Amino acid sequence: MNKVIIYSSGHCPYCVMAKQLLDRKGVVYDEIRVDQHPEKREEMMQKSQRRTVPQIFINGKAVGGYTDLVDIDRSGQLDALLTNN
Repeated sequence: MNKVIIYSSGHCPYCVMAKQLLDRKGVVYDEIRVDQHPEKREEMMQKSQRRTVPQIFINGKAVGGYTDLVDIDRSGQLDALLTNN
């Protein structure tokens, strides 16, 4: 089973859009809210080398934020990433 993690915050419109895209694809994901758990922001930054949310990981691989996710989807590679174990 694929493991998808999204680091997000409650006031981030890009986080909402990223989750909506994943929801439309039927993807089950774990959401880590860095606004509710500030210590998780440091974890996110170490894993992704980025400070902004959302940060999305598929099977441990950082894919980036919302615009990166959209680019991957438009290129047709997202479905392959989500089905590749």
